[in-house]
Amino acid sequence: MTDEIRSLLEKTAANLEKNNMKCYIADTKEDILPIVRSLVKEGDTISSGGSMTLKETGVIDFLRNGSFNFLDRDGLSGAELKKCFRDAFSADVYFSSSNAITENGELYNVDGNANRVAAITFGPDSVVIIAGFNKIVPDLNAAAIRVKTCAAPPNGVRLNLDTYCAKAGKCMNMTDCSGDFADGCHSSGRMCCSYVVTSYQRAKDRIKVILVGEKLGY
Repeated sequence: MTDEIRSLLEKTAANLEKNNMKCYIADTKEDILPIVRSLVKEGDTISSGGSMTLKETGVIDFLRNGSFNFLDRDGLSGAELKKCFRDAFSADVYFSSSNAITENGELYNVDGNANRVAAITFGPDSVVIIAGFNKIVPDLNAAAIRVKTCAAPPNGVRLNLDTYCAKAGKCMNMTDCSGDFADGCHSSGRMCCSYVVTSYQRAKDRIKVILVGEKLGY
């Protein structure tokens, strides 16, 4: 990890702590699992949002193979998937990444079904966010732009969605996001339906954030 990246992580971590979110710094993705192990216990009911970061870092495999009641969403559809989403609200621990994190210590997330942003906001006793340094941005305006250019387009391709961003590589509403930043396409598969900024936590340390000195996810 370069000194510049470490400085960025430390600044962001300090501001997350000011906003009542516990923060950890992992130099590499290999340093993530020891932190994760300290945040869960045997028998916990654990759920997760859809996340390439969780897969890339081995966290999903760890949760599947551990002594947990892991609410695994993979392979589910219809009523079973809906039940899994709802059961997540009563989980002991919920894992996710974040679409963006500002240097000021804010989480910025955009969701299609809203199950992920809902669980981050309320329900599970503990929420663990894992994000590479590539997701750290200067401010909320930059966070909105990041989702429209770096997160939504490749996710649209990965999920084979018929959205403008999946075809064009960017959102159709690529203004400076100072106006109606939530505007977008009207595709049935649109991913950008619910926008949530987590700026502070009343329940101190309910949200834990692991910042990683590597690029991870979209």
